[in-house]
Amino acid sequence: MANRIVVRGVDAGYGAVRVLHGVSMEVRDGETVALLGTNGNGKSTLIKCIMGMVRPEAGEILLETDDGRIDLTGKSTEEIVGLGIALVPEGRRLFPKLSVEENLLLGAYRSGARGDIAANLAFAFEAFPVLATRRRQLAGSMSGGEQQMLAVARALMSSPRILLVDEPSVGLAPILVSRVIAKIRELKERRQLTVLMAEQNFNQATKIADRGYIIVHGKIEFEGRSTRELRENELVKKYYLGV
Repeated sequence: MANRIVVRGVDAGYGAVRVLHGVSMEVRDGETVALLGTNGNGKSTLIKCIMGMVRPEAGEILLETDDGRIDLTGKSTEEIVGLGIALVPEGRRLFPKLSVEENLLLGAYRSGARGDIAANLAFAFEAFPVLATRRRQLAGSMSGGEQQMLAVARALMSSPRILLVDEPSVGLAPILVSRVIAKIRELKERRQLTVLMAEQNFNQATKIADRGYIIVHGKIEFEGRSTRELRENELVKKYYLGV
């Protein structure tokens, strides 16, 4: 089934504070799209809007599938997850006093994934062997890199078609960032996912992205149709490459 997310003219924020200003972008079926921006520019807010965690004040967010077009802006987070969209949140947001396996099983909450629990659990343990060896360990006692792996695996337990990944590099050592980003690419290919990744680590994000957007002060300032276009853009040179 083809899947595409379309964001058109979205304004959003928190109370009187406007964070997003007329944001428009799209993630096409089978792509990995990077949403690039330094801290405080609205990446996470846009991800939360797509997931129904923040309600846009204007604009629309659409999920287009072979069966038609679905407006996500009025739907709850539970309904959006039920449509096959999963989130790996910034900061991982695990249940620290539950075990690795219990965290994974909570990821299979949506009704469309419950029949695949055994297969998805086996896949998670095969993709992340450390989770299999520590399945009884409390999530809160794991290292940052292991927790990030668990957060990605938990999202996959919902059998998503679209995966949103918010700042996977936060709090990780450079070598772990590289491993996590590479694993996201591997899982995307193996599970035929469509991926939107919000990230401030330009060099790591562009290793796996097909193309991307640069968001500055809540506005999309540049759309790169390829990673080469992104690297050659003046904003990238200024904010990321120190040129």
